[in-house]
Amino acid sequence: MEHVKVILLRRVAKLGHIGDVVNVKPGFARNYLLPQKIALRATKDNLKRFEEQKVHIEAANAESRAEAQKIAEKMAGLSLSIVRQASDKGHLYGSVSSRDIAAAIKEAGFSVTAGQINLNAPIKTVGIYDISVDLHPEVSVIVKLSVAKSEEEARQQISDVPVEASVSESEEAAVNEEQVA
Repeated sequence: MEHVKVILLRRVAKLGHIGDVVNVKPGFARNYLLPQKIALRATKDNLKRFEEQKVHIEAANAESRAEAQKIAEKMAGLSLSIVRQASDKGHLYGSVSSRDIAAAIKEAGFSVTAGQINLNAPIKTVGIYDISVDLHPEVSVIVKLSVAKSEEEARQQISDVPVEASVSESEEAAVNEEQVA
């Protein structure tokens, strides 16, 4: 399969930094990088144009990174709670998705989109979760999320669980409960 060379206009995780010329699959370039204006095709004219605009592009990136860093400092230590109906064993009737988490963060006064929430799979059990929010390709912040049956239970979860608790521990507890039952 043939690859396409592109010039990155911003940092892309697991791909490269601003100004890197990288080989990508044609579909990734055509359907994502080029329409989102994240990259340019690596032609002689585009390389020349990029070199002329490189200072402006890097300055704009530094400015947006600094702004994201300020927001990250304000969001650090943010605790959210989402109330959902659940079974006696703690399994949710439904799930909590990145869209739900983004809405909860917006209620807390921060502007984020569901695409900025790093969630591998929807949350399907009651518990405490550490959620990563990407504010900029180079800036992310961890937000503590309590998924509970009631507001009172959510407050109790946040006050009872030490800071070291993570998603994997909550998942392990859920798996252990299933094995015992």
